[in-house]
Amino acid sequence: MKRDILESIIADKRVEVADRKKVISTSELIYKLDQSEFSKHSMREYLVNSTSGIIAEFKRRSPSKGWIKEFAEISAIAPQYQNAGASAISILTDESYFGGRLSDLQEARGLVSIPILRKDFIVDEYQLIEAKASGADAILLIAAAITETECSKFASMAHYLGLEVLLEIHSENELVYINQHIDMVGVNNRNLGTFHTDIDNSFRLVDRLPSELVKVSESGIDSIETIRELRKVGYQGFLIGEQFMKTESPSDSLAEFIKGI
Repeated sequence: MKRDILESIIADKRVEVADRKKVISTSELIYKLDQSEFSKHSMREYLVNSTSGIIAEFKRRSPSKGWIKEFAEISAIAPQYQNAGASAISILTDESYFGGRLSDLQEARGLVSIPILRKDFIVDEYQLIEAKASGADAILLIAAAITETECSKFASMAHYLGLEVLLEIHSENELVYINQHIDMVGVNNRNLGTFHTDIDNSFRLVDRLPSELVKVSESGIDSIETIRELRKVGYQGFLIGEQFMKTESPSDSLAEFIKGI
């Protein structure tokens, strides 16, 4: 397999996590976790009971598009996302490729009372402890970024920590990653190697997804009609970031979008 964008991200992520461990050891992080007191919000339940199912994403940049909203502040957007009707908030915490910070998640937790998803490239159990200690309710596991064994191990530990798990797949051969600790399964319409986006990917895979799991369609959703069609085939969650973040007021764009639904 040729070295693509995802491979570069994962290689850099492993170095980044190793460096963070040198600054705050695992034992120190666990101590911080023990001192944390956060209310638990079930992302799965919020999506099941939501009339919109929108997971609004806070995202400053992407490897394919560059800066989307370079100076965006989580304090100005997260509470407004909640007020506009978001079912949950996805916060990108990768800095090198997406301009995110773990501190964005920590700050948002003190500002909103809806579920927060830590969206990052999880390659180490250390990141799960970070997520919990920072106030996340759920974490994203990307099948294309880890092995089946790692997926099972990370998902099991996430549940032990009290985190829900959204497993992201892109192709049929990644269905084998689904295990007993997965709460939600997301179909990414964007190929993380090439960043090519095809919304039909969600429709192609939906019949192969376990009926008991909450289904989430991710990326490339830019119209209310698409949401309606995805709902008809069984999706309950819709992760949308760039569509809102590229506008002058992401929360107003979200509110208008939900009103149309």
